[in-house]
Amino acid sequence: MTDLLPKLLATSVVRGSEKGQSHGGVYLIDFESQQVEQKIDWNTGDIDFAGRGWDRGLRGIEFTEDAMWIAASDELFCYSPDFVLLASYRNEYLRHCHEICRRDNLLFLTSTGFDSILAFDLRKQEFVWGLYVSKNGTEWVGQPFDPRNRGGPAFVNSYHLNMVRVDSDGISFSGLNTQALLAVSSDMAISEICNLPKGCHNAMPHQGGILLNDTASDAVRYASRDGKTVAVPVPKFPTNELEFQGIDDSRVARQGFGRGLCVLNERLIAAGSSPSTVSIIDIVEGKSLTAVNLTMDIRNAIHGLEQWPAEWV
Repeated sequence: MTDLLPKLLATSVVRGSEKGQSHGGVYLIDFESQQVEQKIDWNTGDIDFAGRGWDRGLRGIEFTEDAMWIAASDELFCYSPDFVLLASYRNEYLRHCHEICRRDNLLFLTSTGFDSILAFDLRKQEFVWGLYVSKNGTEWVGQPFDPRNRGGPAFVNSYHLNMVRVDSDGISFSGLNTQALLAVSSDMAISEICNLPKGCHNAMPHQGGILLNDTASDAVRYASRDGKTVAVPVPKFPTNELEFQGIDDSRVARQGFGRGLCVLNERLIAAGSSPSTVSIIDIVEGKSLTAVNLTMDIRNAIHGLEQWPAEWV
């Protein structure tokens, strides 16, 4: 089935890397030829080295008609289809960004450090809206704010929001510590769609069910609307083939760390894991069809994953 698969664009982060080293990059993956091209090497010198992944590497990916948008920790970059940097945008309430998602002229970003979701207006080219997420007892609370003004939320990172999805049904989001997939209503009220395992990534509604990277369990899971659950293990490699084992003293870098999901069609998805590997999974059959490995560096993990626009091929 690989001859039917599109190209994919992936970003990665490198945990435990030092100043002067690469902290990740952007890769164009062609499953038909099993070829990988590194398009961007992220080796900027102004990175926070406080620990974990934090500012290292590049994150969420989205596309507009004539540009690609890639998030770093606290900056949003705009590139041309041939990977020329066109512009970049910052906001004081954007910190430790993970995933991004576009709906019409708005680009939504998880601002993990502020327990918030931000919206960037692609026409105005500015951050225009924010929603701070908190909990009052058992009730989730959403508080809108204007990221252009002072008086927004404090830097807290209680829930580690790492996923936002926007479709015709509205905004859904989740984090490592929400233990639920959450929805935002038109009046900014927040409700729970379903429970989630702690520590998951990329949870999203799909075909009436829920799709996610169950990172703690080293599996990609899909729970369908009829109650059927599929779990596909993340690829693992022989220990003696892994590089840079034990170099990350935060102990976060490990193989089998699942993060990055991209829906290709009703039954096929692409899923990322570490060391940076992208797998094509049939969630109907519950099995992996093929995979491409980018590196055996245990520190290097896939983060963002999106389908390359067909008109750009």
